[in-house]
Amino acid sequence: LLIANDSSGKRLSALGINLTRCGVHNTIITLQQGNYYRKIQQFDKVLVDAPCSASGTIRRSLKALSMWSPGLVRKMASIQKQLIQAGFMALKPGGTMVYSTCTQELEENEAMVSYLLSKYEDAKLEEIKLDIKRSKPITKFENLEISPEVKKCLRIYPQDNDTEGFFIAKIKKL
Repeated sequence: LLIANDSSGKRLSALGINLTRCGVHNTIITLQQGNYYRKIQQFDKVLVDAPCSASGTIRRSLKALSMWSPGLVRKMASIQKQLIQAGFMALKPGGTMVYSTCTQELEENEAMVSYLLSKYEDAKLEEIKLDIKRSKPITKFENLEISPEVKKCLRIYPQDNDTEGFFIAKIKKL
């Protein structure tokens, strides 16, 4: 059984269409805030496709560039911090969470995953094996402390695969 959740009623229709297009069955679509399922702690898998500043989509839409600001990055990072924790807490022991964004911002990607690793001792990053061109995740920037474990994450720049920019982390709950 797949529970597909979004906090925006406007996006539920597109969510349903995409699930159908991909041939996904046995699905319940819900309209809840992202932290709604955190107390269940029984999910095998969780995908947190986090809302973000979308800087990785600039090739496709200049709107992302016109909307980008340091304030937007801070706002999205605040939301992501809640969602990545809620997603992790919803997992049962042995479960896996994938955290993804379409931004290239350190604060929303490596720093967010590093935060989770520092807060939860039972969080362990796993290597992502995809046969695509990738870039090294950012492990050092100014005076930010970033876990060297983020080397296991996947950072994709738009020009490398003729795609949007993405960041993906695979996190196991021990």
